[in-house]
This record gives sequence, C-alpha cells and structure tokens, in this order.
Amino acid sequence: MLKRLLIILSILALGLLLYSVFVENIFAPRLSPKDSAEITLNDLKLKVEYNRPSKRERIVFGALVPFDKVWRTGANEATTFETNQDLLIDGMVLKKGKYTIWTVPMEDKWKVMFNSKQYKWGVNERMEPMWDPNFDALEVVVPSETIDETVEQFTIAFDHKTGNLKLTMAWDSTIIELPLSEYSSTKP
Repeated sequence: MLKRLLIILSILALGLLLYSVFVENIFAPRLSPKDSAEITLNDLKLKVEYNRPSKRERIVFGALVPFDKVWRTGANEATTFETNQDLLIDGMVLKKGKYTIWTVPMEDKWKVMFNSKQYKWGVNERMEPMWDPNFDALEVVVPSETIDETVEQFTIAFDHKTGNLKLTMAWDSTIIELPLSEYSSTKP
C-alpha cells in the first residue's frame, strides 16, 4: 500500500513539474526583469528598486502608458525609492525613509509622487494603480524631453556627472530628470 502511494505521489510530482516547465514556462526570464539603481555620495545613500518593461515595437507614452493617468512607474511590483537622509526636491523636503514612486506622464511634463505607503504590487486585478494619494509625501512636476535614441527597456538611474545629482527615468524616446540635493536644516 505504501509503495503504491509513493508511486502515485511520484507520478503526480513529475506531472506537476512537467506542466510547470512546459506549459507555465516557469524558468523563462521575466518580461519585465527586476533591477535597481544605487548611488552613494559621502554619507548620502539612495536606492531605487523597479521592474523594467520593454518597448517591443509598441508606442509607449500616450498608448501603452496613457497620458494624464497615474502609472506605477515600471511593471509588476511598485517601484521603491529609499534615502538615508532628508532630500531637497524642487524646494520641498522629502524626509529620509522608503517611498513608492508613482508618476503621471503628460505630453510635455511628468508629475512624480513619492508615496509613504508600501504596496505589494503596482496594480490591482483590474490593472488600476494601487496608489493612494492620501499617502503622498511629496509631489513635483518636471519637464519631459524627447531624445534621439530609443531606450528599449524602461530605465531609472542616478546621474551625478556634472556635480548636480539627478534621478532620471527614460523609456522609448522620452526622458525626465528630477534634481535632488541633500537637505541640511540650519538652526539659529
């Protein structure tokens, strides 16, 4: 009896493994792989974790990512931004901590929101962003620019080449730059 049970369980396990490999394709690479961007400048440490969807010959902004609607800023899980120090962004203070980043792409500018709530996923079952505006810690609008080259995979990076720190986001032929600086409160 025990021998038959082990044989049946082995056949079921093998069947499940074969189904997972050949039907569900569990070992295939993710269409939107996880990535991160980090920078350390003296005592300042910044990190972004996100997923990188690809253009794959699609029209991205205004179609795949609609204009004037909240976007999860990547794919899959919500994009996170972490800072170990207070930052100054467009004259406003972002307190040290971990945030989710949400954006509203528009034709010539983007709204960028740093949200204090941590979300397990970026969208709900109806593919609507899980963003809750009640948790926005900071909101800033920055111009978007058209670039000559095509960026196949959505890319977030830190740029400090000119001595001015920026958080950049680029995809297709669009890029935005969000100026960041350390915030130091001076007490009289």
